[in-house]
Amino acid sequence: MPDACFAHPRLAAVYDPLGPDRGDLDAYLRTAREFGARRVLDIGCGTGVFALLLADEGIDVVGADPAAASLDVARAKPGAGRVRWIKGDATDLPPLTADLATMTGNVAQAIADPADWHATLRGARSALRPGGRLVFETRDPARRAWETWTREHSYVRADVPGAGVVESWHDVTAVDGPLVTFRTTYVFASDGEVLTSDSTLRFRQRQEVEADLADHGYVLEDVRDAPDRPGREFVFVARRP
Repeated sequence: MPDACFAHPRLAAVYDPLGPDRGDLDAYLRTAREFGARRVLDIGCGTGVFALLLADEGIDVVGADPAAASLDVARAKPGAGRVRWIKGDATDLPPLTADLATMTGNVAQAIADPADWHATLRGARSALRPGGRLVFETRDPARRAWETWTREHSYVRADVPGAGVVESWHDVTAVDGPLVTFRTTYVFASDGEVLTSDSTLRFRQRQEVEADLADHGYVLEDVRDAPDRPGREFVFVARRP
């Protein structure tokens, strides 16, 4: 099931205003241009920010996400009619021949269950044409990013049109090997409602991801740095032969 921050209508509606800096998508857009992609599958598209950037470039885009509330936000945005939105994950796709499949914003880490992760890699490969590429990012576990997921370091306050002032912050609730669980708290000043969303991410080692890709028939072409977060992320570029 999707986390509440994506699936709860009130939280999905404030997701973009509480995290407006999407400079991380610039590198993905350059990657689409680098490979000349004309058909792109955006897995875990959320509120559709990246899918709409691709559509602005005249690219044929399919955005898939299991959270209906996030897709409702995406569908209400200008230009949303140029994107094919699908409620589901990489295992719920119609036949596709994509040039590129992406998982931006650490979507890969949110697929924490090993069975779901392997199913996602299979689904993405099936959606790609021969020679098509899968590109996604995951945080380097050695950098221990979760140590800054505290109220002190994550507090955000935004005046959201239609929602009023909203405050949010993160608190880590458990670290169990590669799994990190944290709670995001939201406070709506307009009526005092407090909502929470619990999330678990899997921090995979680079060698683990490389082995998983090989097991599912991908050819690993490159492991890049995330230019907006140097030294903190692995960006995998894998090709379907």
